[in-house]
Amino acid sequence: MREAAFVKIHKERWQLFEDVLGNKQQISPDKLSDLYIEITDDLSYAKTFYPNSNTAVYLNAIASSAHQKIYKTKKEGKNRIVTFFKTEFPLEFYKYHKQLLIAFLVFAFFTLVGAFSASEDGNFIRLILGDTYVNMTLENIEKGDPMAVYKDADETKMSIAITLNNIKVAMYAFILGILFSVGTLYVMMQNGIMLGSFLYMFFEKGLLWESSRTIWIHGTIEISVIIIAGCAGLVLGNGLLFPKTYSRLDSFKRSIKAGLKIMVSTIPFFIVAGFLEGFVTRRTEMPDWLAILIIVVSLSIIIFYYVIYPIQLRGLLKINSLSIS
Repeated sequence: MREAAFVKIHKERWQLFEDVLGNKQQISPDKLSDLYIEITDDLSYAKTFYPNSNTAVYLNAIASSAHQKIYKTKKEGKNRIVTFFKTEFPLEFYKYHKQLLIAFLVFAFFTLVGAFSASEDGNFIRLILGDTYVNMTLENIEKGDPMAVYKDADETKMSIAITLNNIKVAMYAFILGILFSVGTLYVMMQNGIMLGSFLYMFFEKGLLWESSRTIWIHGTIEISVIIIAGCAGLVLGNGLLFPKTYSRLDSFKRSIKAGLKIMVSTIPFFIVAGFLEGFVTRRTEMPDWLAILIIVVSLSIIIFYYVIYPIQLRGLLKINSLSIS
């Protein structure tokens, strides 16, 4: 998009925002918070495509002015990484809760499909998980140690290998969003069916509880972050499907950047999941209460950071924006 066209499309809301900052006009806190997020998006776009232009300078000025007023009582660290994880990403991720919900529902639905299919066809589990893995698991069950698969490899090597593999799966979920979101939905389907089949295999052997309290120690974060990667893929696909006022190419570039931010946010969680699977999951002798505590804490952190905290942060933005309007 040419700079002149970009300015023409958005200049009315920039003027509105400037008027609000100058107390020349009042709008509702909800509209103001939406406007602030749109301005920061425009600034990001301008810095990318018109880095040395007057447009970028102007947007940076009004965005900075608004930021100082909204966060005037809040001390912020100078560390860019801390700012990203603490404020920038959660505030932006609020916009993608719909895509997150879709990714979750698709994954959950196909988990049920996987379990149901396994219950209807005895060969389905082998088809999905492979004969080698199923035979190994059955042998471990016969030996009285169904979770032995987590104890065989060196802890450090296993942790690194699992982390890299999980990142690979997540990247597939994200990158395949380029196929108009269909590729991402396929990855959600594939992994959901695998999980459902896996769980049913242990349910059939009367080991659902023992397997669940073990695999969900690391699986809570691992599965959650794959779903979040699916959200990133849907954001990428939506950039192609629904360009709105942007050209399809410009919309695609914006969606890539948004999706990459989501993926970056998952890196610490992948590391934690890999550590848990490599070093903690193998401790099958740990008491149930400790396993449950790890699972509950893991799930609570994921839900808080990706669902509750963005809502709270947006609410804070609305409250503080009253001082502007």
